[in-house]
Amino acid sequence: MKINNSARLSYRLMSADDAELLYQLDQDPEVMRFISDGSPSSRETITNVLVPRMQKYLNPTKGWGLWQVNITETDQYIGWVLVRPMNFFSALPEFDNLELGWRFFQTSWGKGFASEAAQHIKNALAANTQYKKFSAIADEENLGSIGVMKNIGMSYVKTYLHVDPLFECNVAYYQLQNA
Repeated sequence: MKINNSARLSYRLMSADDAELLYQLDQDPEVMRFISDGSPSSRETITNVLVPRMQKYLNPTKGWGLWQVNITETDQYIGWVLVRPMNFFSALPEFDNLELGWRFFQTSWGKGFASEAAQHIKNALAANTQYKKFSAIADEENLGSIGVMKNIGMSYVKTYLHVDPLFECNVAYYQLQNA
């Protein structure tokens, strides 16, 4: 699957070859504030945990993976948008419900890039009627990510303790039906 450029941004699926880009993004304590209490990811964690984890759900045909987001005009890498089935790493993944997530460099915050990228990628995937819902979770105190969820038309569903092999925390769960 290819996703065409949006108004200001370009997209491509990331691979194991992008480990250094993933590492760079995870070095800002503010970027990592709601992910790891501000602790940056080590190169070893990127190489031995995050890249193999990404490769488990990477499916270029279906559009699953981490979509690198660049500013079209300068080709500057500003972050990524995650696409995978909701609860992918559980015993009951939801293949008709795609999880969207995002992580962007702090220098790009407040400019609408995350909302533009998430909306554009969601719209591209929405053409596949197999996907009935789009969902997102964020730490319940992460008002920036919750704002992106609202900006792309998602509605609050619930707050719950999300347990993942890498972390657990109380998250706000938002969702949008694929019309």
